[in-house]
Amino acid sequence: MYRLSASFLALALAFVGAPQAMAQTRIKDIVDVENVRENQLVGYGLVVGLAGTGDRIRNAPFTEESMQSMLERMGVNIRGTQMRTQNVAAVSITATMPPFSRAGSRIDVQVSALGDATSLQGGTLIASSLRALDGEIYAVAQGPVAVSGFRAQGAAANVSRGVTTSARIAGGAIVEREVPYQLRSANSLKLALKNPDFSTADRIARAINGRYPGAAQMLDPATVEVRPSSQFAGSVIDLVTQVGDLEVKVDQPAKVVINEASGTVVMNSDVRITPVAIAQGGLTISVTEAPQVSQPAPFSQGQTTVVPRTQVQVNDGNGASLAVINGPSLKALVSGLNTLGVSPRDLITILQAIKTAGALQAEIEVQ
Repeated sequence: MYRLSASFLALALAFVGAPQAMAQTRIKDIVDVENVRENQLVGYGLVVGLAGTGDRIRNAPFTEESMQSMLERMGVNIRGTQMRTQNVAAVSITATMPPFSRAGSRIDVQVSALGDATSLQGGTLIASSLRALDGEIYAVAQGPVAVSGFRAQGAAANVSRGVTTSARIAGGAIVEREVPYQLRSANSLKLALKNPDFSTADRIARAINGRYPGAAQMLDPATVEVRPSSQFAGSVIDLVTQVGDLEVKVDQPAKVVINEASGTVVMNSDVRITPVAIAQGGLTISVTEAPQVSQPAPFSQGQTTVVPRTQVQVNDGNGASLAVINGPSLKALVSGLNTLGVSPRDLITILQAIKTAGALQAEIEVQ
């Protein structure tokens, strides 16, 4: 049976053994400034130059229409003709424009096939506009695409790694329009906590007021308002810059994160379990098929038959194991669960059962 590994236990012990080193965090690392955010862009375009791995025109009519429109803008009329090329693929283009991006700066773009193209390897994206949700064009993308995966095949076998229908262009888009930010004229700014918490928000306000009295006020668990006080000569931007390096102790609720697909369990240091007894037993049933072929004697009138042979083995784990778990700390909790010798997937079931029994003092989040 796969047991909780020693590395998992050592990692948990190391995490608990040095709480002071991780207690203080800079304010700039746990908050976002109001209106300072990224902008999502999306576009549509064509990737050309593919070696027969593009869209099949008859299966992707939007690719044919896009090619006709593009060629007509270049002075080539192909209306009424039948195209058979497979060197072109219709793609969606996505990009994230960082805050304060200026006209002429470059950003990365992601390109993904829309039709039945099998690979974008070696292709080049034709100039395409990128728009935001307001419908305005903010960037123009163009350039050779870089595919991280590959695919090779022969008459009787094929091999592939990664995704060949998704590619990236580093610095492939040029910003054409800027997003205006009116921060300099603001009288106050709000700091939004990435993980809202009453205690953390209060500590942020206290830390700022300790350095600049009367400059901060907690509005709710997710927001701290900052405004220059009479003792601060600079603007609100200068104030936010100064308080960004102040350190506070970040509080977090006890939480257990479970990913059932991969069997991953992550617990923070505040998880506690009140005394509870757990009995865990594993039942394994193995069914093996070993059919035998019965051949008739020479010159006889018999027929060859297949005789089934099935072997069934049952292993009940030599009975259930009973253990008393009491987790005043993450170290004691992991040590107690490790004594059961359960697999990660069994651990998920055990933690959910402990939560149902009311002994797990933490929130369970299933992904």
